[in-house]
Order: sequence, then structure tokens, then C-alpha cells
Amino acid sequence: MIDGPLVLVVEDDPNIADLVDLYLRKNDFRTIRAVDGATGLAAVRDRRPDLVLLDIGLPGDLDGFDVCQQLRASSEVPVIFMTARDDEVDRVMGLKLGADDYVSKPFSPRELVARVEAVLRRSSADKPDGPRRHEVGDLVVDEMAHEASVGGQSVELTRREYDLLLALVEHRGLTLSRRQLLDLAWGTDWIGDERTVDVHVRQLRAKFDHHLDLRTVRGTGYRMA
Repeated sequence: MIDGPLVLVVEDDPNIADLVDLYLRKNDFRTIRAVDGATGLAAVRDRRPDLVLLDIGLPGDLDGFDVCQQLRASSEVPVIFMTARDDEVDRVMGLKLGADDYVSKPFSPRELVARVEAVLRRSSADKPDGPRRHEVGDLVVDEMAHEASVGGQSVELTRREYDLLLALVEHRGLTLSRRQLLDLAWGTDWIGDERTVDVHVRQLRAKFDHHLDLRTVRGTGYRMA
């Protein structure tokens, strides 16, 4: 069973997508696919891939540049552009929007895999080690102290409330389903009613009042703004 990094391939040409998928899986990557920008953004939100391979010339209202711009507003997931256009302006635009690398079609699948591996190594090296301090407005979540505070005043939380708050803060800007929040705060082996998340959200809102900009996404879950 493949248990490597998860790569999202956003490509509308099935032949190219099949080839990329084949080589990634041969090199122990897991893959998911999307054929347009909207589906790709939803896949990032729902599946949280380790890297996105993103075609520029996508069908529909969102091209690759649009997708990358929206991703960078809420996510630090590494992005590698794939494009049939070998134009310097496109490369510069892609990098300015926050892409981590750029490959032109036709490309060597082996080179693409090597670039994916290199970007993931850089991304891993850039991540801070150990507990962090998260600041969202006047709300502070300190992983080292394992506490949350507002304006310097500590707020008393249960373990579950703290774990849920940390999950929301770490993924702020992203809409998380109840199941995702349970996996993050309760653990993937937890079994029970998903509505327990709603109970804890109400408790967090009561304790933080307007200092917690936590929004309900109807039919989906919650998003920390």
C-alpha cells in the first residue's frame, strides 16, 4: 500500500494526467486528480494534499493563475505549474503568484518527479520545528504553554476545546468539515457523533465572544477567518 506524500494533479488533459499519475505512483506518491480550477480548490480544502501540480490552461472560469492566487490567500501548500506555454512572462507571473516551481510541456516524467521531490524537501526544511505561537488579532494560542489568551489574559479551556481551537487556528482561512476537525482534535480513531464539534464550537464562542472570528459554513463545517 502506497503511503507517500499526497499530490493533487489539476490537469484537464486525461493523457497527461494519466502519465503524471503513473510516474508519481511508481515513485510511491499518492495522487488525487481534478480537471478544473474549482474542483482543484475543493480538493485542496477537503483532502489537504502535500503538493499541487497545477496546469495553467484550465477550462472554465478559473485558470491556473487564478487557482494559485486563491490558494495563496489561505494555504501554503507547495505548487508546481505545468504549462504548454514556454513563455518567460508566464513563468515570472507564476512565481510572483507564489508558485514553487514551473515545468513546460512536453516534460520528462522523471524530471517532473524529481522536481516534486525537490520542492517537498524544500517545503519540509522551511517548516518550523517544535511548538509555535499563533496570533490571530488579539487572540494568541501558545503551543509551548498549551494555553490561549486574549489581550494577554489567559482563557481557561478544556483539553478538547484547546485542541479544537488549535486545529482551527492552524488551518485558518480553510473550511474544515466536522469530520476533519474530529480527526485533527480528537484523533482519527475517535468514534462518535460528529455534532460534538458543534457543542465545542458553541463553548469556544461563549468563552472568546467577538475575539474569535469563527464562521459557520452551512452544510460543510467551520472556517476561522
